[in-house]
Amino acid sequence: MSRRSPRPTDLASELPPISYVWETPNRRPRRAEWDIPDPAAPSRLTPAMRAKLERIARRAPEVMVKITGRTKGVAHLKSHLAYITRNGELYVETEQGATLTGRPGLKDLQQRWEDDAGLDDKRRRDGSLSVNIILSMPAGTDAVAVKESARAFAIEAFGYNYDYVFVQHLDDKHPHVHLTVRSLGHDGKRLNPRKADLQAWRERFAGELRLRGIAAEATPRRTRGRVRKADRGAVLALRKRKVTPDVDRLARKEVLSEVRGGGVAKHPWDEQIKSRQGAIRRRYIEYAAELQRSGVAADNLLARQIQQFVKDMPAVETRRHALKNEISEFASTRRRGADQSVGKEGREKTRGQEPTR
Repeated sequence: MSRRSPRPTDLASELPPISYVWETPNRRPRRAEWDIPDPAAPSRLTPAMRAKLERIARRAPEVMVKITGRTKGVAHLKSHLAYITRNGELYVETEQGATLTGRPGLKDLQQRWEDDAGLDDKRRRDGSLSVNIILSMPAGTDAVAVKESARAFAIEAFGYNYDYVFVQHLDDKHPHVHLTVRSLGHDGKRLNPRKADLQAWRERFAGELRLRGIAAEATPRRTRGRVRKADRGAVLALRKRKVTPDVDRLARKEVLSEVRGGGVAKHPWDEQIKSRQGAIRRRYIEYAAELQRSGVAADNLLARQIQQFVKDMPAVETRRHALKNEISEFASTRRRGADQSVGKEGREKTRGQEPTR
């Protein structure tokens, strides 16, 4: 059954009873426990909702579930598996719980996936053989718990329809697991995750970590007051090499033209971002007020933490705003430098004209 409803006339009327601040804006594959209101009192915080608010307000570590790429052919798959296993030095685990070690084990896996791909008459020539995913947690997280959680996540998300292998890397400060899932499922359908699927995966991985005693959360960045999207890996790589990406060059050119013109270009999405952030922050305050009305000491403490969380949220600033402020500050610095230079030159000239005593 579709959850889509007629388009509301204002932002406030589209807010669900409680979950608006953390619900991904796209269609969700399934409803989460904190998105289900109490039928007896729809506006009341359920235990699941309260627990999530507590994790958010106390800034539980955020999980990362990211698609790092797709292998397009047998050679590409071979190269990827060699990378994640350190050329066979690390063992990989399959969806059946078997472990593969060394190059012979990888060769058997590659051959099996290659043979299966040859039987896929619906696969395009440039279609993927696998979807490559990384699951990561901040430095200091128990690595054993991360691996066990990744295993449980993979079984739940893919184990009944897709073949996969995963391997853990411990040579980085962030404990992480590389998960490679075969694109073609046993039901003949291909794995094609969307934004809502990624958010659901993050929530599921975070839930597995919590079951193992690890504080973890999986909220969208807007929940934390952040409106700027993370830059793509290719853009970050270019910046690291001191190369200006086209996206940066074009954005600076547009903003510089706006600053020089003295006008302010209006973009409808800027107002939408501000409106959405305002609604999110107001809803947090409403949650805090509801908790305070309970009269319970623990609820009052959580209410204060939520209020502080809202106060600490960053200013609503898009990438364009940040660039505009950066260019304006640079121009102001140059003007101050020029004024100081002129002032110094004038003082030296005045001293040179003083009569000799």
